[in-house]
Amino acid sequence: MFGGIHKSFTRFLRSWRSEVSAGQERRTHNLFEAAAVYVSACAEDDQDRMDEAVAWVSPEALSFGVNELACRAVIALARERDESPRTVARDLLGLPAA
Repeated sequence: MFGGIHKSFTRFLRSWRSEVSAGQERRTHNLFEAAAVYVSACAEDDQDRMDEAVAWVSPEALSFGVNELACRAVIALARERDESPRTVARDLLGLPAA
């Protein structure tokens, strides 16, 4: 009797573990992760990684994530350089000072 219960319980645990493992392989990516991968892949000219990141989220979400990443990067550089975000952004784009 206990052998049958043990077998059933063992089968249940194995099936549950395989479902958890399968779920980890199909992990969803959030828009900020997609944006970080996309931007770093663009900087490294890695088309395969760019294509992978594009597939993770909608184009609108990726655009929002890239915009948010750009804003945070400019703010971080401005603080590091002790300059205004406007000055840093223009400098990064190679534009003359305003």
